[in-house]
Amino acid sequence: MPRRRIGFWYRFAAVLCKPWLVVLIKRDWRGMEHIPADGGFITAVNHNSHVDPFAYAHFQYNSGRVPRFLAKSGLFKEGFVGAAMRGTGQIPVYRESTDALSAFRAAIDAVERGECVAFYPEGTLTRDPDGWPMTAKTGAARVALQTRCPVIPVAQWGANELLPPYARKPDLLPRKTHHVLAGPPVDLTRFYGHEMTPELLKEATEVIMAAVTAQLEEIRGEKAPERPYDPRRERIEQRRRTQAETAADAGLGSGAATGAEPGTETGVGAAVDTDAAANGAQAKGAEINGAESGHARTSHAKSSHKGENSK
Repeated sequence: MPRRRIGFWYRFAAVLCKPWLVVLIKRDWRGMEHIPADGGFITAVNHNSHVDPFAYAHFQYNSGRVPRFLAKSGLFKEGFVGAAMRGTGQIPVYRESTDALSAFRAAIDAVERGECVAFYPEGTLTRDPDGWPMTAKTGAARVALQTRCPVIPVAQWGANELLPPYARKPDLLPRKTHHVLAGPPVDLTRFYGHEMTPELLKEATEVIMAAVTAQLEEIRGEKAPERPYDPRRERIEQRRRTQAETAADAGLGSGAATGAEPGTETGVGAAVDTDAAANGAQAKGAEINGAESGHARTSHAKSSHKGENSK
């Protein structure tokens, strides 16, 4: 299938963006031979900076196969932005759809027309503290299994040094290098012909992300964590830590309010023990008083007996 012409809007965007990209960042691009010359395909790309869509699009543009990014459907409606999104062939995602496959209908159509559809499977900037890819959503796997198109894993690094994740100001100097490494297509054939259950889509997504992470390991020259960062798991663990700290603070506050030393009992238990001690003391006092009284009576009886004998 012949590749689509780049078109006016994409060339216009390139004229605006490329000079800035050339000035701001150096380029280390590898693996362009893995980008298919013809036919529809998907690229699965890691996301670690608000700048990297422009830097990655530069790489893809120079390959001759311009990427069509997924974006929320509201951006396509009106104004200059809408015209630019439509003109450059970007792909709307209908998030309000209750059918997951319908949400990606435009992406499936683009692949079937022979386009390159660029997915950021993580769905947002990575939250991994060291910038590694985190757990991903299943959209790329869903479109790949529906169309059986090639999935090219692409890793990038360097745009995040120019503008770190969630940073407001870029770090312009020294000039940064944008590294891109595209790998061979991910083998998903073992998933073909099966029902697209959540479990199957999750497993296919993990295979795709493992390939992307392997490319990034080669760029960085180090190993990624064995288990990718999972924002959902981290939120649950953070909630548990917060609850444990709150419970511990509440316990310390209760002890301080009663003036008790750490490790001493407070409240009802302490009151019961205090009452028991008081009762024990009273009983002991009664025993002592009883003993003294008996002793006095015995002494008095002995004195009386001696008196009678002396008479």
